[in-house]
Amino acid sequence: MSRERLVWFILARVVVVSLFLASTIVLRARGTGTLGEQALDGITAILVATYGFSILSLLILKLARGYRLPLTYAQIIWDILFVTGLILYTGGISSPFSFLYLLAIISASVLLARREAFYTASLCAIIYGGIIDLQYYGQLVSIGLGPLVAQSYGTNYIFYTIFINIVAFFLTALLTGYLAERARESETELEKRAIDYEELERLNSAIVSNLTSGLLTVTAEGRIRVFNHYAETFTGITQEDAYDRDLYDIFPGFRLYEGNLSNVKRGVFELLSKNGRKLIVGFNSVPLAGKEEESAGTLINFQNLTQIKRMEENLKRSDRLAVIGELSARMAHEIRNPLAAISGSAQLIAQGDGIPEADRELFAIVLREADRLNGLITDFLAYARPSQPEKGPVNLTDLVGEIVSLVAPDRRFEQVRIINRVEPDFTLPIDPDQFRQVFWNLFVNAAEAMSEGGTITVDAERIDEIRSDGQQRSAYRITVADDGSGMNQETISRIFEPFYTSKASGTGLGLATVYRIIEAHGGRITVESAEGAGTIFIIFIPVQGNN
Repeated sequence: MSRERLVWFILARVVVVSLFLASTIVLRARGTGTLGEQALDGITAILVATYGFSILSLLILKLARGYRLPLTYAQIIWDILFVTGLILYTGGISSPFSFLYLLAIISASVLLARREAFYTASLCAIIYGGIIDLQYYGQLVSIGLGPLVAQSYGTNYIFYTIFINIVAFFLTALLTGYLAERARESETELEKRAIDYEELERLNSAIVSNLTSGLLTVTAEGRIRVFNHYAETFTGITQEDAYDRDLYDIFPGFRLYEGNLSNVKRGVFELLSKNGRKLIVGFNSVPLAGKEEESAGTLINFQNLTQIKRMEENLKRSDRLAVIGELSARMAHEIRNPLAAISGSAQLIAQGDGIPEADRELFAIVLREADRLNGLITDFLAYARPSQPEKGPVNLTDLVGEIVSLVAPDRRFEQVRIINRVEPDFTLPIDPDQFRQVFWNLFVNAAEAMSEGGTITVDAERIDEIRSDGQQRSAYRITVADDGSGMNQETISRIFEPFYTSKASGTGLGLATVYRIIEAHGGRITVESAEGAGTIFIIFIPVQGNN
């Protein structure tokens, strides 16, 4: 039995008592009518006592929480006494208030249980029958109930009245007890269901919020409803802002599947991020069914596949370069041996007497080209079989400054300005000799792309990256940007391949060697470029202690 229900019961009694009190006041104002002054005094006393008892019950209910059940029994007993008093002071057998016993029985059913309802009905039957019998035999004359009124009705009427009231009492107990039990069972079941739904809602919210992929639902009209935490982080749009927005406003790439979105098992589209980077988004979708099995919308699960696709490309490139490198290294050794013999023989012949001047010039060309070919083979062997980096803490600002000093006399840098934006105390674990080669190649590549002059900007910072699995890792990011002629997409896709070059005099080994050095450091290098818009090389070196 709930505390709130008992409070409402007591307040309802106060309302009923107030109506009785108002009636009593009216009767006193107009005269006692059929009731005597003694009866009105008795009714008034009962009403006032009921007020007092109700207020006391509310105070006990508020202050003492351990007496709820005894207090409930007290309410039922008081109501029976209250009705009994009204009947005694309003004529006994002729009183119109015997039906109020039914309210006490109903209260027992609602507040307690069916068994207590039958106990209350039995008590009411005994009391009511006792009042009639005592009045009939003249035992209640002292309170104004003489036997003449009861005897005037006759024995049959008295038995009939008692029988009808007793039947009404027990029928009320039976029906209200049954209904109260059913209501109580339904209420208990409803509470259990409510608890289950709350637990399910919390569980659902926890799962949806902590998914390491995006989850959203859209209506049949394409309006967004669910928009989980991953989707908020990925797009920078909150659930509140995304709610009821058109799906294609936030994800324009879904227009590729417009009209058939719910039937797409797996799909991929490109998305332009706020910082201008092109992202690759993969998704799968399933239709949502309504109550009548009609389409209610679509459930979409999506994930940022940019890093995974980049890793796939890097793995393919690494495998391809490894095969090329191994084969080429063997070929380089085979070429170098006869080349040394050719160069040595040409030198001996050129040093002999009687060689015409024209032939000496030809031998000089042979020796020069042999030296150039030998240098090319040396560079290629350095690419094909790179040495393991000897990492140590290196101040990047000083290292870049050294390279700037080295390239200053080179004619390719006459109209090129190099801006070093690296913080003076920026230090990272790298092999200084290998990274000198990295910056040299990147600077030369940038200078050759700026035949009319321009600017090369070097910058570095430590960043926190979010992996596709949701884990966070730290890395050093180094950028080398130029405002040269830029590259097309085909050149970008092949720029790190050995012997691939878009320059007439290039060997195609410079950037390939850069790629192998960065790879040996456990990092990665990417390039962002467009024709006529310059080029940015971005190097990521993992912080030691991060996977």
